[in-house]
Amino acid sequence: MILFLILGLIIGGVSVIFVLQNITPITVTFFTWHIDGSLSVILLLALLSGMLISAFILLPSFIKVEWQVRKLKKANKRLEDDLMLARPVTTTVTEPAPVASEPTVDFDEESK
Repeated sequence: MILFLILGLIIGGVSVIFVLQNITPITVTFFTWHIDGSLSVILLLALLSGMLISAFILLPSFIKVEWQVRKLKKANKRLEDDLMLARPVTTTVTEPAPVASEPTVDFDEESK
């Protein structure tokens, strides 16, 4: 948790330095639109719009994968239930079989 706090502080500090070093006013023209602002704000808007476009492009594949995972989980659950129903349940405790006594050897009879 502390690591994320430190990382956030470092990124925030670098962002402030970036903004202070790039305060030059610029004009961005896109077709008929004109946007005036500092270089850092325009770059930040370009970065955010790129992230948003990427998220919209990747969203259908994320949804498809999520549906596949959900479908596979349901199939796995159904197969586990089928396996539990097919397995015989033995709850009776069986007594161990009696051990036969060891044969005794009479050495006197062998010598005769």
